[in-house]
Amino acid sequence: MSDWYYSNTVLLQQTLTTLLMALSIQIPMRMGVFSFAGIGAFGIGGYTAAAAMLHLGWGTFPSIVLGMVIPGVVVYLLGLIIHKLNGLYLGMATIAFTLIVAVVAVNGGELTGGAAGLFGALGDLTFESILVVTILVIAIAQLTESRGLGRRIDAVREDPELANAMGINVARYRKLSFLASGLVGGLAGGITTLLRSTITPAEVNFHLVVLALTVIVVGGTRSWFGVVIGSVVFVWLPTLVSFVSEWEEFIYGVIVVLAALFLPNGVLGVLRDLWHRIRTRDVRDTGVEPVRPDMTKVES
Repeated sequence: MSDWYYSNTVLLQQTLTTLLMALSIQIPMRMGVFSFAGIGAFGIGGYTAAAAMLHLGWGTFPSIVLGMVIPGVVVYLLGLIIHKLNGLYLGMATIAFTLIVAVVAVNGGELTGGAAGLFGALGDLTFESILVVTILVIAIAQLTESRGLGRRIDAVREDPELANAMGINVARYRKLSFLASGLVGGLAGGITTLLRSTITPAEVNFHLVVLALTVIVVGGTRSWFGVVIGSVVFVWLPTLVSFVSEWEEFIYGVIVVLAALFLPNGVLGVLRDLWHRIRTRDVRDTGVEPVRPDMTKVES
């Protein structure tokens, strides 16, 4: 077991950072906000953490914290400006934001290293420390999916007008989704950069949007557990199937199309349906009706 762990440490770390990056998009999606600003936050967080370490001489933890705070503030301010946009217009605006981050990095001079990027920012990170941080983020995400808060978020996503009529401040939830997206995206960018010790403008582009969206679509959009499933699939798939590395974009495209056609709720949706069938079968066999919580109430 230990031999397997040490030989796959890099993949395990990459799984966790991919999970955090995808969560920065999945969190606003759960609130009906089709935003990719988390990828721009990923770039800002990576550059901020690297610059703090190289230019200011900061340690690993303070650099990562700064790499969370700055993109969190920036993306929140962006949300104040564009939160009234919806659908395609919101998606395009946030993709443009990500591309602007890359352009600023290219023209950032010594601060960002220009087109060559920043090198040598190697943080003191272990898989265990990244795992602890990831578990904390997942625990917070779980709180947003449970009980009253989860029902309010579902109401904001499914029917904003009805949610407003019931006293839920939809605009506030949408704005807070940008803040959460910026914080988690910046965290993912800071950790990834200090693991690799380098970041370049070429790494902050549209391919990260595609990767994160693919992880969410295949795993499932409604829960953090779906993001876990998607991250494991797309990080470990190239190591399990050798030819995928040569046909990576094609294979990923086929998987996404098949998932969209046959798994509209992702792999997590299939698992939930399977669990529901098992529970239903147990009810038929025992004749005992399980107690179900009242899902009609939405707390304001």
